[in-house]
Amino acid sequence: MQSVYLDYNSTTPTDPDVVEAMLPYLREQWANPSSAHNPGNQVRRAIDRAREQVATLIGAAEPSEIIFTSGATESNNTAILSAIETLGAHASVITSPTEHAAVIGPVQWLEQRGQSVKWISVDENGQPDLEEVTSALKESPAALASFMWANNETGVLSPIEQLAEAAAEADAMFHTDAVQMAGKMPLSVKELPIHMLSLSAHKLCGPKGVGALYLRKGTRMKPFLRGGHQERARRAGTENVPAIIGFGKACEIAQKTMEQESSRVERLRNRLEEGILSSCKGAQLHGGGAQRLPNTLNIGFQQLDGEAILYMLDDQNVSVSTGSACESGSLEASHVLKAMGVERTYVNGAIRFSLGKYSADQDVDTVLERLPAIIDRCRSLAPQIKDES
Repeated sequence: MQSVYLDYNSTTPTDPDVVEAMLPYLREQWANPSSAHNPGNQVRRAIDRAREQVATLIGAAEPSEIIFTSGATESNNTAILSAIETLGAHASVITSPTEHAAVIGPVQWLEQRGQSVKWISVDENGQPDLEEVTSALKESPAALASFMWANNETGVLSPIEQLAEAAAEADAMFHTDAVQMAGKMPLSVKELPIHMLSLSAHKLCGPKGVGALYLRKGTRMKPFLRGGHQERARRAGTENVPAIIGFGKACEIAQKTMEQESSRVERLRNRLEEGILSSCKGAQLHGGGAQRLPNTLNIGFQQLDGEAILYMLDDQNVSVSTGSACESGSLEASHVLKAMGVERTYVNGAIRFSLGKYSADQDVDTVLERLPAIIDRCRSLAPQIKDES
């Protein structure tokens, strides 16, 4: 039975060229990049090259604006906690309830300790209310605004340009979690008043365990991890050299193939979307009224259990998600869909399909062959569902 992987927003397969780029730094070039000898300098230069590759992908003005981290969770925590330590106890955090757990977690931690937090409501597509953001910025003597560029569950894009400009007009700091955006759609951070931006390698066919924080030149920060002088004393700890090299290579590949891949994957996503909505009873698209990532599709199946659908698909060798993989152990319904005002009868039955580099027409065909019968089976096991649903 053919295996189908449609959970690219959770993680991606590592590109073989990325693996090949990493191998020398596991075998021969294993010196510490902080060492002054020649082997160490060679590794240091390789890291500098990777820094350039990451900077190019996001359109940063200088490679020195890239700080390598262990992943997006560290990058987000560093951005948020550093900004508040810099701005002071009187500062406010302005964000939305649809953010990733790696943003919501540190913000709630700050809120529990007395920091002012302003939660911005979102519309039916999950986009933040710009007027509410502007009002919150005016009410705050100092602020950090943090909004994700693309939602990991629905793929909906936030109006980052307007949000960043609103923060700039209020002399506030601005951070964006661009983990799902990078490598899927073009971005140029130097063209926008963005102070900090978070990235993760394993979302763009790079290795796990490495990410980056873009820190705009001139932006003040307090290190999250203190100790050694690595990353210009902005992030202590010996660098994960093989992963950093792989991250750089993944960014280089994404930069070259993004335009073509985006168009190809969007065509597949649209065909999958149309097929599911036309063949599955009680199916509803979430976030369809806004611009979305080309690869992401979130559909709710009325009055069904998303976990049951997921496990039945898994039995058919089809891998999907009910939402964020980082919260798959939670019994709570999607906080993103609830914030969007999606009816609970659809929230509980939501499935995220996310395509990527190795997705093909055959994968879409397989899902459209297997899913309708699974939905019918789920409905046969739920007699309370009315015929008109």
